[in-house]
Amino acid sequence: MGLILDSSVVIAAERRGNTPEQLVEQVIGLAGNQEAALSSVGLTELVHGIYRADSAQRRLARQTFVEELRIALTVYPYTAETAILAGRIDGEQTARGVIIPFIDLLIGATALSLGFSMLTVNIRHFKKIPGLNVLSI
Repeated sequence: MGLILDSSVVIAAERRGNTPEQLVEQVIGLAGNQEAALSSVGLTELVHGIYRADSAQRRLARQTFVEELRIALTVYPYTAETAILAGRIDGEQTARGVIIPFIDLLIGATALSLGFSMLTVNIRHFKKIPGLNVLSI
């Protein structure tokens, strides 16, 4: 069992001025004896944020935060099996009129494929993924 951190959790911690170590400690306190990890799609979102920074100083701070977190946590890849799962979920949910934002679908499918839960600040999108255990911080 484990926990995939949504980028919203990382962004909130960075904005609060927490260090990556403090974030990991907070997650461990919440999750107990579970692995905390990132998905490769979530990492993409975080890197995107680095290059959208409004100053060189902010960019460097974000880059340092993300690099330290990447070293501290496993980053799980988006696999062919995950792609098939995400496609099935998206097709089934869309047929029911339920729209899941694509990035959140990919991150959630990664967690689901691993048997992990999701940790997010915004549970609304992830709750639309059947079978996914969603926790909020």
